[in-house]
Amino acid sequence: MRRERFAQLVRERLALERGRIDKQAPLRVALCCPSTYRVGMSSLGLLQIYKTIQAQPGMACERFFLPDDAGMAPLEHGPWSYEGLSLLGDFPIVALSVAYELEIAGLVQLLEGGGIPALRHQRDDGHPLILAGGPLTFSNPLPLAPFVDAVVMGEADALAVEVLGMIGDADSRDQALAALAQVPHLWVPAHHGDQLPPLAQCADELLPAMAPIQTPATELSDMLLVEAVRGCSRGCAYCVMRRTTNSGMRVVDASRLLDLIPGDAKRVGLVGAGVSDHPGILTIVRTLAARGAQVGLSSLRPERLNDDLVAALREAGYRTLTTAMDGASQRLRQTLDRHTQVDQLIRAAELARHHRLKRLKLYLMLGVPGETAEDVDECVRTVTELSRIVPTALAVAPFCAKRNTPLDGQPFAGIDVIGRRIAQLRRGLRGRVELRPVSVRWAWVEHVLAQGGAAEGLAVQAAVQAGGRFGDFKRAFGAR
Repeated sequence: MRRERFAQLVRERLALERGRIDKQAPLRVALCCPSTYRVGMSSLGLLQIYKTIQAQPGMACERFFLPDDAGMAPLEHGPWSYEGLSLLGDFPIVALSVAYELEIAGLVQLLEGGGIPALRHQRDDGHPLILAGGPLTFSNPLPLAPFVDAVVMGEADALAVEVLGMIGDADSRDQALAALAQVPHLWVPAHHGDQLPPLAQCADELLPAMAPIQTPATELSDMLLVEAVRGCSRGCAYCVMRRTTNSGMRVVDASRLLDLIPGDAKRVGLVGAGVSDHPGILTIVRTLAARGAQVGLSSLRPERLNDDLVAALREAGYRTLTTAMDGASQRLRQTLDRHTQVDQLIRAAELARHHRLKRLKLYLMLGVPGETAEDVDECVRTVTELSRIVPTALAVAPFCAKRNTPLDGQPFAGIDVIGRRIAQLRRGLRGRVELRPVSVRWAWVEHVLAQGGAAEGLAVQAAVQAGGRFGDFKRAFGAR
C-alpha cells in the first residue's frame, strides 16, 4: 500500500477512534504491533502500554501496525505511523508487544520494511534501540534474541516507562544496554545470553488494565476492554497462565471494576484468563446489563455456567455460549488437569437452549499427548449429543507445547496425524456440527518456535525474506 492510500486509510480509522490521546513530547517512541490494526487494537496489553506512555511527562508514542494484507512476506511499502505518518527509523526507540510466536515474522517485517537492520548485531548508534515485551515473554522469548536489544519479561505495566526513560537518557547504545542489563526482569541478550530473568509482576493497585481507545474497526468492534482478573487459579497442564505463574489469579474487586467502567459504555469486554472464576462475575454482568451494556467475557468455564449466569449473559447481549472441552475425551481432559465433565457440557447446551441462545461453541485441542482415534470417536459422540440439544460449532486447534508448562518438550503430533483426526471429526459430525479448524501447518510453525531458540528466530527471518509461505518456513527450519 503506497503512502497516499495508507494516509487515506489512517484518516478514516482515526476518525472512528474514541479516547485517543494525541500528544507531542521530546522522547518519541514507536509503539509497534507485529500484526494488523484490527488485531492490535483489540489487544488490551498494547493499549495499556499506549495509555501508560501517553500519560508520562516528556514521552509520547506513535502506533505502527502491519498492513491489512501483509501476510508474512517482506513489506513493499512503509511502515508508517498512524499518528504522524512517520517512518519507523525516525524514532530513537522501537517498542514491540509480541503476543505469540508467529508474530516474530511480523517483527522482522516491520524492522526490515522500516529500513532498520533486523539483526541487533548489525545496528549501531544511528539506529533505534529495539525493546520488546508482551504475552510471549511468559513462555519462550528466546527466538527474539537475534532481533531485539532488550525484553521486558512479564508484566510491563510500570516497568516499561522506567525502561524507556533509561534508554532515552543514555548517551549511546552500549551505555543503554549496560544499564538495562542491571534492571531486574530485563533480558538483554547481548549481556545475558540465554539466561532469562524472572517475570515482572506489577503492584495490585495498578490493576485493572483498561483500554483507552474504542473503535469499530477492530476484531472486538467498539468494545471497551477492561481487566477483571489477572492470571488464573487453575492448573491446566498446557497453559502458560496456570496458577503457578505470577502468583496465580489476582481479582479486581467488583465494585471497583463497576466504578471504573463509564455508565454510558455500550459494549464491555471483561478480559482475563479466568474471568468466569471471578467471585463477583454474576453481579458484574447483571449490573452492566442493567445499564444497557452488551458484555463479553474472554473465557467461560463450563463448570461455572448456571441458570443465573447464562440468563445474565443473555440479558447482556450474548447470542453464542462459548466454552471449552479441551481434550477430545474424558481421559485426555484428566491428563491435561482439565476436569470438565460431559454432563457439564450437556448442561451448557441445555442452558443455551433454555435461554434462546443461537448456538454453543466449543474449543477443542487435537494432537494432545497420548491421543488416539478412540478419543476422537468419543469426541464425536459427545458433540453429536450436544448438537441434538442446541446448534453446535467446534473450533479445533492443534496442541502446541509451551515452555514453562508441565507439557513443555512434548512433540508435535504431526501435520498428517492431526489432519487425519480432523478428517475423522468431519466424517463423524458431517451435517450436524459446524467444524472450524485452524491451520495445522501454521500450528507446526508455532510449535517449532515455542520450543526453539535463537536459531529458530533466524530461520523466521530467512523464511520471511524468501516470501513468508509455509514452504519457506519448512525449508528454513529444516525438514523436521
